[in-house]
Amino acid sequence: MDSCIVAIVSLLVGWLLDLLFGDPARLPHPVVWFGKTIAFFDHRLNKGNHRQLKGALVAVGLIVFVYAATYLIRHYIYLLPSITGRGWEWVFDSIIIFYCLAGTTLIREVREVFRAVDRSLEEGRKQVARIVGRDTSELSAQEVRTAALETLAENLSDGVIAPLFWFAIIGVPGMLAYKMVNTLDSMIGYKTERYRDFGCWAAHIDDIANYIPARLTALLMVLPHAILNFKFSIFNFVRKNGRHHASPNSGYPEAALAGILNCRFGGPHYYFGQLFPKPYIGENERPLTTEDMKKAVRINRTAEVLMVVLTALSLWLCH
Repeated sequence: MDSCIVAIVSLLVGWLLDLLFGDPARLPHPVVWFGKTIAFFDHRLNKGNHRQLKGALVAVGLIVFVYAATYLIRHYIYLLPSITGRGWEWVFDSIIIFYCLAGTTLIREVREVFRAVDRSLEEGRKQVARIVGRDTSELSAQEVRTAALETLAENLSDGVIAPLFWFAIIGVPGMLAYKMVNTLDSMIGYKTERYRDFGCWAAHIDDIANYIPARLTALLMVLPHAILNFKFSIFNFVRKNGRHHASPNSGYPEAALAGILNCRFGGPHYYFGQLFPKPYIGENERPLTTEDMKKAVRINRTAEVLMVVLTALSLWLCH
């Protein structure tokens, strides 16, 4: 099978598997292994002197290892007896793409947050704690819903658009290496006392890896809305408010969703007991509802489909 066809078939199969099943909770997951490996080095090296150097070696070493290991595995799989004219390569690629995409699971989690907070505030706080890093014990019902929608927008980039972007650029090894980048940032990329030095390289690498995907995510979110509703001023809203975030990237997809929903995101939050003063994105501090969640899910799905189409086209045209 031609390499271009292999890539496109793998893309479609992997994406459809995620669409149908989400993250396979009962199967071993590479990101879980990544997390355990990062925790291993965190507990043993994040102490004493030279924390920044040790953190840099861990981050760069793990990213390079994942890329190289995936590349070598694919190389040896290519040598196995053929089943479709190209061997088992497309099967391996499809499975990795399935594991790297997190669109369906994220949407399920956000839906559960809204259902939980409608039952009780305490249930909502516990449910949203599954998908956000901030402290949730003191959040109001509005803050729980806001946190869920912010995460939905931000993780559209981290969990769907960025993995597909890196798959289109450097294939399955690059896609899986990106997941290591993202896992490193989510575990040690904080500006707290514990991780300020050890995790700074992980955070910077994640910022670089997500620079284009985050802005592409915002574009894919607002473009259909702007065309269908003739509201092209939303591009100025995203450009202005996308910078109103502690992260150089996360603000853009959040601003896109805030602009479409005409609501306000952001503001100060506690992480690991420490208050982080974040700016607001948008000005309309209105109550968020289940209808807002449903609209946000439709926006996410539309952007996801557009990205899959763009990725397939890029693979075809660059062949």
